[in-house]
Amino acid sequence: MVGAAVAYPRVRAINESTGAFWRVFGLILLTVVLLQTLSNWANDLGDYENGADGADRTDRMVASGQLSPVVMKRAIVALGVLAFGCGLAAVGAAFWGTSLLVEALAMVGLGVLAIGAAYRYTAGKNPYGYRGLGDLMVLVFFGWVGVGGTAFLLAGEWDFAWLLPGTWTGLMSTAVLNLNNMRDHVKDEKAGKRTVVVAMGWDRAKVYHGACFVIGWAAWWAFALAVEPGQWRGMGWIAIINAFHFTHAWRVWRCEDPAALDPELKRVALSTAVAAFFILLAQTDGAA
Repeated sequence: MVGAAVAYPRVRAINESTGAFWRVFGLILLTVVLLQTLSNWANDLGDYENGADGADRTDRMVASGQLSPVVMKRAIVALGVLAFGCGLAAVGAAFWGTSLLVEALAMVGLGVLAIGAAYRYTAGKNPYGYRGLGDLMVLVFFGWVGVGGTAFLLAGEWDFAWLLPGTWTGLMSTAVLNLNNMRDHVKDEKAGKRTVVVAMGWDRAKVYHGACFVIGWAAWWAFALAVEPGQWRGMGWIAIINAFHFTHAWRVWRCEDPAALDPELKRVALSTAVAAFFILLAQTDGAA
């Protein structure tokens, strides 16, 4: 949604009709949903295979015995193929009839990397999520690649300023992951899952969590007010969500019980999605 929002004015300036824009956006959105689902399934399988989840995790399909590892692996492969097909369709729809063959191939390559990153977070041998690299990969793929790649597919051009809103989405997503890891840090440490929280400790993880919001929101406001001043509507609503996130960060700072973070995890994830939706409406005004 954020990538589409930053690309929309450029597309509208060139094309009177935005039908192609929304078709490509729909394919991108479907691809992203499939990739997120793939990541969740791989996480379900990987945490079981690597010992982070046991039979007590009744909310996990493999650990609870509701699905066998073999069945889950087959489902992951099938979903990966489907995600690749949807991504390929998005790239084809975006670049059909243009001379941007190298750029199209590069986007396909990024899609393959995204599928690999979704799987290798906790699944397979030596997953990077067990070595404290999950946060960095979330920043890259949920942030810079997600926003910049979407905007590039839709606009057919690149702007380094898009790294600023990409930083916002990346750090908001990193905050969600950090909360999840704060909640599970005792269990993760026992299982040998060395997340950033396990590495830095509970108190420093709180500081890190607050920094995600400070830096992320600073990046967004720098883009909206300095890079593209006067081009964005609905900033009052975005400011309200900004304030909500800071009160959330304060509650996390005061929290001493990891189990109490579960409601906060849901609040920050949903509020970030709502903010992204408002950002999209601020540029498109619901146009189709």
